[in-house]
Amino acid sequence: MEFKSKIKTIEWVDNYSKMVDQTVIPYEYKFVNITSGEEMFHAIRDMIVRGAPAIGIAGAHGVVLFAQEGAKQGFDSVGEYKKWLIEKAEYMKTSRPTAVNLMWACQKQIEVIKNSKSDINGIVEELKQNGIKLENEDIEINKKIGDYGAEVVPKGATILTHCNAGALATVGYGTALGVVRSAYAKDNTIQVFADETRPRQQGARITTFELAMDGIPVTLITDGMCSYFMNKGMIDMVVVGADRIAANGDTANKIGTYTVAIAAKYHNIPFYIAAPLSTIDISIKSGNEIPIEERSHEEVTHINGKRICAEGINIINPGFDVTPHELIAGIITEKGILRPDYNKSISEAFNK
Repeated sequence: MEFKSKIKTIEWVDNYSKMVDQTVIPYEYKFVNITSGEEMFHAIRDMIVRGAPAIGIAGAHGVVLFAQEGAKQGFDSVGEYKKWLIEKAEYMKTSRPTAVNLMWACQKQIEVIKNSKSDINGIVEELKQNGIKLENEDIEINKKIGDYGAEVVPKGATILTHCNAGALATVGYGTALGVVRSAYAKDNTIQVFADETRPRQQGARITTFELAMDGIPVTLITDGMCSYFMNKGMIDMVVVGADRIAANGDTANKIGTYTVAIAAKYHNIPFYIAAPLSTIDISIKSGNEIPIEERSHEEVTHINGKRICAEGINIINPGFDVTPHELIAGIITEKGILRPDYNKSISEAFNK
């Protein structure tokens, strides 16, 4: 039985990008229309859209939006238009630094621009169709990830996840929660424990929201509770998403993931990453080379707009941490579950 998620996070409609505004969940579930390249840049940066696969598609859509704008500017030649548009695509890549899917998807659009033999309007159409293609492929990739992952989920398992790697972090279905959905389709005794995921509470706000929407049992815990429940034998496995994976398997994900992985290792609980191959950056050898985004201090000092600490104190707010490959039992991809030695298995996956 295939699980049908009710959520589609982002899609191209006519001449604009339609997406769920994730900054207002769980209080509202609403869509916003992004109609310009600059709007898309800020939608990514301000986390209206979030999750590595989703912001990749958003970046691809953003290049189309810039292309549409450029087509109205009266360039003297196709060559000048292409040069301008490639600069805009490179600019779109900079909206957030850690998730490599953004760079990957924008680069796919740059390849379309470079290889096109069409006039300006033809280039716009080619970019639009490629963006839609990437969008549709994302859902199919996630379903494959889910099905491969479901194979290693024990019957009646309780799965711990951190942050949100669900339908709302992708176009639809999800990576880590794709594994949950595929496993639940076969065994409805599966349940989830979701870390709240400070400081932006993506686990509390978003993961619990979408699992409740899909009728999958979920229990919310605070970030500091995972070891307690592992020690009690109440967690059977951990599955999280990823924002960038190095060639050796080191994985950047939402801050706090590394802590969960250490606790899982101590308690002999398998810790899995679920991510498409587009999240793997084979150009970097290890996690030491992954840029870590430093986010606003207000994310730490405030909750729901209210200050929770004394004024004037020092704040450090890295958005991600890197889990060493030694702590990872497997990386679940659309081409199967990659196992250590990751340098070898990742290389083989890219050459399949």
